[in-house]
Formats: sequence, structure tokens, C-alpha cells
Amino acid sequence: MPRYLPNAHLSDCWSSAGGVTFYHRDGVCFWKKRSHPNFPGTTAQMEVQAVHQRALQAWRELESSVQEEWNSYARAVQSHKPPFAADHHITGHNLFVSAYHGFAQLGDEHVPTPARYEGFPIFLCEYGAASVEEGKILSIKLRTKLDGNAVPSRYRVAVRIQLTKPGAGRQPGFLRSFIASENCVSSDGLVEICVPSYKDVWKLDLDEYQVHMRYLLIDTITGYRCNFKKASFKISLK
Repeated sequence: MPRYLPNAHLSDCWSSAGGVTFYHRDGVCFWKKRSHPNFPGTTAQMEVQAVHQRALQAWRELESSVQEEWNSYARAVQSHKPPFAADHHITGHNLFVSAYHGFAQLGDEHVPTPARYEGFPIFLCEYGAASVEEGKILSIKLRTKLDGNAVPSRYRVAVRIQLTKPGAGRQPGFLRSFIASENCVSSDGLVEICVPSYKDVWKLDLDEYQVHMRYLLIDTITGYRCNFKKASFKISLK
């Protein structure tokens, strides 16, 4: 895609304007024609969109004093989207919606109360084992390692995964969201990700798969989520 070249008027761009969308890859700004897809989305995508609409409505219904409390907590949370500046923080609206989505992922959708953003522990997820349950549910065990000072039971692992043929690359549009069946139990323990009807989801019936995964932690107390990490590994179901 064409690279955006800064000039005397605009040093950087992001988001969409008119018929153009600006985006960043590895810190470099590019632009492309703005897409207007006719595809309404899968059932799962429509459900996520509905949750987002409810989150926006819930924010609008908050008292202004509560919104300001959210804003005060958001000033301590640095944005990870452009412009990339040390003093650039998110808004209370962003923080509220993030918490709302986090609780929804946990199966506890509700209007969150304002809470300070606490830093997440250093953590890592590694592949542990895989098996098929009841003939159609893929069970993936992940070994989750957290900083020894963390309270593991406070966090739940959420993932977005794609199954492909061994050696095939990832396609972000084919990632699907799942969440661990239970919270973390120790600073070095296993969590289980269950993927129902996994053969139908990606239209693949194989003995071996390449798993492409994005994973993160959800704070079950605040609903906040950390930045995602990536991992890829092979599983054998023979």
C-alpha cells in the first residue's frame, strides 16, 4: 500500500477521512482506499457489535460526575494508538467501554463502576497439549506463566485463534474469539481453551493443525484487558 509522506501541514495521519483510510504498520503510516463492505458480518461479529452498542448507550446514560470519574482514571492510561506520545492518554469513554467489553467476554455483561487502571503482570502463554472431547470439541491446554508477585486467580486468559494447515500463515480475518474455562490457578499452571465444532469453524478436518493465536489477560475485578501477544504452534490430534 502507498506510504504516507509527512509534510509541513501534517506530520502523521490515522483513522479515516473521506474515501481514504490511514493505518500504521511497524510505526510507518500507510494509506488505502476506504472500504465499504456489504457483508453484514457473521453471527458472532453481530453479537460483538450489539455488545458495543449497549456499551455506548450505557456510557451515555451515566451521570456526568461518574463520567468525569472515569476521565480522571483514564488520564493515567497511555494510549497505544497514534499519535505515539508519552503524554497521550485514552479517554474515560475508552476506559469504560473497554471494561464493559471485558466483563461481557467473561459472561458477566453489566455496567462497570469506575476503577483505577492497575498494571498487568508480566505473563506468557505456551502450548501445553491438545485433544478432542466428545468427538467435536477441541481442547487446547495452555501453560500460563505470570509474574510471581501477581494474584493469578484475578485473571482469565482470552484468545483469538485460527486453525490452518501445518505451515500456512495467519489470516487475521479468520481469527475467532474464545476464553479459558477458568481463571488462572497459579503463577505457572495450565488453562483450557475449548473450541466447539472446530472442524466446521475453519472447514478443515486434519490430524495436525497450525494454530495462530493472539492472547491476553482480562482482570476479572475491573474488566480491563492488557495488550495482546502473539504465538503460533502446531498440534497433533493423532
